[in-house]
Amino acid sequence: MFRFRRLALAALIPAAALSLGLSHALAQSPAPAASVSPSPAPTASPSPAASASPAPVATPSPAASASPAPAGSPSPAASASPSPTAPPPAAAATPAPVQTADPFGLETTLESRKVVMVKGTANWDSAFDTLIDAFKALNTLLDKQGIKPAGNSMIVYTSTDDTGFTFLAQIPVDQDPKNLPKDMSIGKSPEGKALKFVHRGSYDNMDNTYEAITNHLDDKRLEAKDTFIEEYLTDPLKTAEDKLVINVFVPLK
Repeated sequence: MFRFRRLALAALIPAAALSLGLSHALAQSPAPAASVSPSPAPTASPSPAASASPAPVATPSPAASASPAPAGSPSPAASASPSPTAPPPAAAATPAPVQTADPFGLETTLESRKVVMVKGTANWDSAFDTLIDAFKALNTLLDKQGIKPAGNSMIVYTSTDDTGFTFLAQIPVDQDPKNLPKDMSIGKSPEGKALKFVHRGSYDNMDNTYEAITNHLDDKRLEAKDTFIEEYLTDPLKTAEDKLVINVFVPLK
């Protein structure tokens, strides 16, 4: 079986917290205005200058009436202050979509499809290069006959040991290719109940994925069949190896 390497995975959940206290600070700003308004009030108290005082008395009275007005004027300022603070909650809501993750161990049912396939064997040291050569051979055959693939390329592992493995490279098709080489044939892809796992990254790093799969099966006490399937969601012939996205299906007994 595979030579698995231990890897500790840690998931970091971003969190954001915001505190708003501007409205209280602004609400206290009218207090000095209230202390200023009593200062004109003593000027209204002198009654000796009755002839001249009426005009000034009229002026302080608006000042006294204006004292409530400042209380009203800061309130819009206070209401305006939360408006700049409105964007931060929106920014705090943005991490939510980041929590989307690939399902791990999702129960699914595989449907059999018509495929053109080629048998092969490979050593672990040159595994990915051997699989690429198999896909190239299948695609060359289909291109020459003008047949477009009807699905993603797949690898079905039929046996494994410490040195290497045997496999079937498969490409779904809607029509039968003609004049197949001896090592190629038309067949059916696997079907039945299986668990779905997702691998992202290079083929060399799949040891970590398969170790996690093995741990998942042990934890759930599930028994898998002696084969497993890799479905290449990204074209392995055109995609950088470290950008691969591969569905791993583990058929269950």
